[in-house]
Amino acid sequence: MIKLLEIPAIQLEQRIKKELEENPVLEEGADENPFNEQEETKEEQAGEQNDEFSLEDYMQDDDIPSYRLNAQNYSSDEKREEIPFTMGSSFRELLKSQLGLRKLTERQEVLAEYILGNIDEDGYLRRELEAVADDLAFSVGLEVTYEELHEILMIIQEFDPAGVGARSLKECLLLQIERKEMEQPAVALARSILKNHFEEFTNKHYDKILQRLNITEPVLKAALEEILRLNPKPGGAMGDSQGKSFHHIVPDFILEEHENELQLSLNSNNVPELRVSKTYVDMFESYSANKAKASRDEKDAITFVKQKLDSAKWFIDAIRQRQNTMLLTMNAILEYQKKYFYEGDETRMRPMILKDIADMTNLDISTISRVVNSKYIQTHFGIYPLKYFFSEGMQTESGEEVSTREIKKILQDCIHAEEKRKPLTDDRLSAILNEKGYQIARRTVAKYREQLGLPVARLRKEL
Repeated sequence: MIKLLEIPAIQLEQRIKKELEENPVLEEGADENPFNEQEETKEEQAGEQNDEFSLEDYMQDDDIPSYRLNAQNYSSDEKREEIPFTMGSSFRELLKSQLGLRKLTERQEVLAEYILGNIDEDGYLRRELEAVADDLAFSVGLEVTYEELHEILMIIQEFDPAGVGARSLKECLLLQIERKEMEQPAVALARSILKNHFEEFTNKHYDKILQRLNITEPVLKAALEEILRLNPKPGGAMGDSQGKSFHHIVPDFILEEHENELQLSLNSNNVPELRVSKTYVDMFESYSANKAKASRDEKDAITFVKQKLDSAKWFIDAIRQRQNTMLLTMNAILEYQKKYFYEGDETRMRPMILKDIADMTNLDISTISRVVNSKYIQTHFGIYPLKYFFSEGMQTESGEEVSTREIKKILQDCIHAEEKRKPLTDDRLSAILNEKGYQIARRTVAKYREQLGLPVARLRKEL
């Protein structure tokens, strides 16, 4: 039950399919209450028995293969082949293919392949060549010099994508800019900045660069635009080189607004309704009535069917309980954050923690945590993870309790609206928030800014 509560909708569909494959008693369709002997005519029952497996299928052969009684329902010699799929060349395969186009000695090829093996997925060689030489001596038994490895590295740095094999960001950007047309003034200046004023560039000390190179702002801006076109992670140019799939989101809840009323529902588009097969229930009751006369094989088969019936009933109940718990929790969140859900305005969001919802639902905090984990809701203003609606709170000067998310939104708006030539410092941002009634220290502003992924004022500076 706990595992079912934790998994999101997309995994629930897979879990149900797995259970349907493993349990022949479980089938798709609305529950017809198979344990209540009613309705269906004899003709319908006969038709169902023709379509479904009956307990006779287990009894017809003298030697019943063991797989007929296994949960997976396949024999040990049955092949289960995966369907192959194709994908483009990986980043490492691309580098190795370019190595084959170079005229190298056997020794140089060994060294080159070893260096390629040390290049990370971003395209960088983050190990010192001396350390690579030590590895070669211990693991391969090759004595090599720094100069020999450096010569091979220079060859690798000529490979595509440009910048591969760099040992630092500075070297990576220089390798890329040097492949451009140096006749262009902006490109030549960009190279000079990267080579001679890299520290000032990374710290955005543009005034120092203007002074030392004795150039105007428009000229510097053109050079910076050339640098910004470069790729700081050349290995990432191959895209999904490791075959990693994108995270596909399927919302667990759907929230709609009709006539100024919010309507919440579970997303069950790909989750089939389940029921216990009436055919198997009838068979079990029939053979159980004659259990005293049953052979040992028949008793084993009856036991197997009973286990599967119990398992199917438990699974259906667990799915229902999961749905009830999830709806109960989400309705509580909806009630708590009703003002926010009507408008989608972050400033209307109340501070909320797991305990608040646990108290409203009379559920354990750990249960609320499992419901919230990895779940999403589709609203009329976007798709959000349930964790998004939880935040700590603080009091304003007037004593009103507000969500930290509201403060982060105001902080983000201030930074987006700032003058980029003179960005707001954390002290100034703290003063602005204090003026608005939010008593926040500079260190708290710095913490919220980092959580928003925004750099310090110096690094936000633009010409």
